[in-house]
Amino acid sequence: MILEKVPKSLRGELSRWMIEPKTGVFVGKVSAMVRDKLWEKCTKKYPKGDFIQIWSANNEQGFSVRAWGRQSKQLIEMEGIVLVKDVFSKL
Repeated sequence: MILEKVPKSLRGELSRWMIEPKTGVFVGKVSAMVRDKLWEKCTKKYPKGDFIQIWSANNEQGFSVRAWGRQSKQLIEMEGIVLVKDVFSKL
């Protein structure tokens, strides 16, 4: 997970489940249930925060991703593949 615009207390809560190798970047292996509960906690408790969550999945890319809040990049799904588009791009 990548978190921006959130209080240190939320980062502290997530550090119970994952490591934080860089400020706001959390890495770990959690179950789907824990992953969804962490996502729900972040988005409901801090709706003005910015979040990206990426996890392993059995698909062509090998991962799935979801985002919340104002992102500088937009996630676009095309034919089952997630692409990243610069918000200011005219693609």
